[in-house]
Amino acid sequence: MMPLSRLLPLSVLLLASSLAACAPAAQNSTVSAYAVGAQGYVTYGTIVGMRPVQVTGTRSGLGVGAGAIAGGLVGSTVGRGWRANTVGGVAGALIGGLAGAAIEEGVTSGQAVEFTIQEDGGQPIAVVQTNELAFQVGERVAISRTDRVRLSRAAVPPPGSGGYPPGPGAYPSGK
Repeated sequence: MMPLSRLLPLSVLLLASSLAACAPAAQNSTVSAYAVGAQGYVTYGTIVGMRPVQVTGTRSGLGVGAGAIAGGLVGSTVGRGWRANTVGGVAGALIGGLAGAAIEEGVTSGQAVEFTIQEDGGQPIAVVQTNELAFQVGERVAISRTDRVRLSRAAVPPPGSGGYPPGPGAYPSGK
């Protein structure tokens, strides 16, 4: 049997890496499986304000469960005899559950930006997302609404500029 001094760090490392793998991607280029092939719609607007926000971590119970199992297994190897193993297992499960909850919350928290967008012909809206595209106030954005709301750079000129989409008679008829 492996000594506890070697088993405990290994268990903590396995717990932390398994929880980190469960953390959601912190980018807006990730979509859920339900969004693939789903119809959404796009509107356009201009960023009129932005501010940094803190995203709180999740408490799904996965961290508590994984930590309690790992802690219970490690704790049950402490001491000799069934009583010492039982007490060690219970104490290990409690400590592991608390550590797992803290690790889950830590790996799923982060920074984002709250964007205030003036939609073309509409009311201002707020969208919270990461800013990997380095948006700035005054930029035109496309607001896509599928499984969630996302911002991307607008591929169309501002309204009233006579640009996209072209109106009737915008293309020569070739006659």
